[in-house]
Amino acid sequence: MNCLIKNGRVVDPANKIDCISDVLISDGRIEKIDKDLSVKADLIIDAGGRIVAPGLVDMHAHLREPGREDKETIATGTRAAIRGGFTSVACMPNTEPAIDNPAIAKVVTAIINKDALSNVFIIGAITEGRAGIKLADFAGMKKEGIVAVSDDGACVQNKELMVEAMKDCAKYSLFLIDHCENSMITADGVMNRGFISTKMGLRGMPGEAEYEIVRRDLELAEKGSAKIHIAHVSCGKSAELIRKAKSSGLEVTAETAPHYFTLTEECCATYDTNTKMNPPLRTREDVEAIKEAIADGTLDAIATDHAPHTDSEKYVEFDYAPFGIIGLETALSLAVMELVDKSIISWSGLILKMSTNPARILGINRGSLRKGSVADLIIIDPNKEHIYRKDLIESKSKNSPFIDWKLKAKVSHVFVAGRIVMRDEVIV
Repeated sequence: MNCLIKNGRVVDPANKIDCISDVLISDGRIEKIDKDLSVKADLIIDAGGRIVAPGLVDMHAHLREPGREDKETIATGTRAAIRGGFTSVACMPNTEPAIDNPAIAKVVTAIINKDALSNVFIIGAITEGRAGIKLADFAGMKKEGIVAVSDDGACVQNKELMVEAMKDCAKYSLFLIDHCENSMITADGVMNRGFISTKMGLRGMPGEAEYEIVRRDLELAEKGSAKIHIAHVSCGKSAELIRKAKSSGLEVTAETAPHYFTLTEECCATYDTNTKMNPPLRTREDVEAIKEAIADGTLDAIATDHAPHTDSEKYVEFDYAPFGIIGLETALSLAVMELVDKSIISWSGLILKMSTNPARILGINRGSLRKGSVADLIIIDPNKEHIYRKDLIESKSKNSPFIDWKLKAKVSHVFVAGRIVMRDEVIV
């Protein structure tokens, strides 16, 4: 099928394109980008006033299958991804059982091939059962197609084991996604430690728990010439450590998530468990530091850390609720409102952080509209306002602090490998 998208503002930072142009999709690939294309096409879309961009790439999502299909499945999670403009999602290994061996990776691949609406790339565990005791089978999982390893949700506390993990990553051409949390410091904490947590009578999780592990692992990576990626950065001090490491030539990349540049610890004052996440929401100063780190390139990517939980799990006392919120359907709008509209980054900068860079870091052939590339493409109405309603959420879980917020920017069309999977905001 051929599709001609006309009159859109094509934003493709990988190829330094930001102009009004037409895009021709042919046989699942980008055929041509030029002004005033006049060709025969099976489908013609007028994208006037809208943005045409590579499909977004989320390098940090929890799809829960296998084991917790009550929270999310690959089918429902990828529907949420498409709704939010993500044509590719990297799924974390904290499933039940964990993705820590080739057999489980193979099972997940089979589910993806059967049920996924978007592309899904698998991240394997660093350690068996994500228990931090024994390294998982990197070689076997690599043969089954994993793109990275992470114990996300758990930190590898043992320094020597982390060194071995970095060595194996280099050996098998994988990169390590690092969940930085000193669990000896966070203990049973449930939110950022400070005046607000004390006032609320809740146990706090200090920023040191994050940035001291960031410091440790940057030093280990430098000594071992390893390639690491720091996940969900929430602290200004963590960003500063990463900035200094990059300036010294260390091969490190890092991400944050929309809630870390949109919300602060003050949101927890209502005891709404949808504001409980790990790492926790931080201070206003941290939020500003995260925005600065996005603007100056210290933080390479914006990921969702999509973490679905059932209502029954979240509708309990703050102490007992699980960490995490869903994010696939709100990430783009929040980034537009907090970063683009406030002139922190441009539209090109946003697509760089949410598509081009995540694809490059993951080592997948996505995030670009160059001729011949796979036609993963989205059309965005940058000014369309909408209410994020609970009854319209595609994710199986509804745990979001952004429900009933008025959001701006909405994806209208999504193509995956040239096939239209959402048209005029309707998933087909």
